[in-house]
Amino acid sequence: MELLLARNELNEKPKKVQLDKIKDELAKDKQKIFYFDKDNSHKDMMALVEALEKIGFNIYFREIKYGLADDEYMYEVHAL
Repeated sequence: MELLLARNELNEKPKKVQLDKIKDELAKDKQKIFYFDKDNSHKDMMALVEALEKIGFNIYFREIKYGLADDEYMYEVHAL
């Protein structure tokens, strides 16, 4: 599964990351907060949550609004 990390600037393209890379980072750190781009589908984000819960992590998932427009948000995934 390939997901898009949150952008640092509004006009740049989001960077891609594989699910295996996320799992590797969590194996090292045991807990981490990830921010994902709004261009990820909600279905893909739920698949990520399920995949991480399956390997024993507690996941807190939410949408973060950073502006007033409907499309100004990102996803936050906090894995413990």
